[in-house]
Amino acid sequence: MLANGIDPSDTRKAQKAAATEETETFEVIAREWHAKFSPSWASSHSGKIIRRLELYIFPWLGSRPIKEITAPELLSALRRMGYAKDEMSGHGFRSMASTLLNEQGWNRDAIERQLAHSERNSVRAAYNYAEFMPERKRMMQSWADYLDGLKAGARIIPIRAAG
Repeated sequence: MLANGIDPSDTRKAQKAAATEETETFEVIAREWHAKFSPSWASSHSGKIIRRLELYIFPWLGSRPIKEITAPELLSALRRMGYAKDEMSGHGFRSMASTLLNEQGWNRDAIERQLAHSERNSVRAAYNYAEFMPERKRMMQSWADYLDGLKAGARIIPIRAAG
């Protein structure tokens, strides 16, 4: 590999990241998220969230690896959860998220990866996926907290950037 200009260490990291992506299904990630954050919620809210996921989303997307889920499928999931077509579009969500996350100072490469603007080189894409994952998780949790606050009636305030 070295003779071809390929770093074996980077290749192993990319292969490990790709293998992890295949086992990270939507349901596994969603249940981890629910288990982590539901203790701080009212029990009625916690139950409602997991029931909606189990009824409307898991049967449809639950077993799919996160990496394979497409933007149109996510938009359809939003429709299943009750967002009307005239309220928001997939492009509208992406545009809004990109604008706010960039304004808050999040790493622009992490934002682009999160919004599925992927790298064309497959080895580099897998490596970059792993490289930005910790920041992407922090960024998405901050985004989720921001949206939860808005839903609960909070004033519209900027989300926090990674410190």
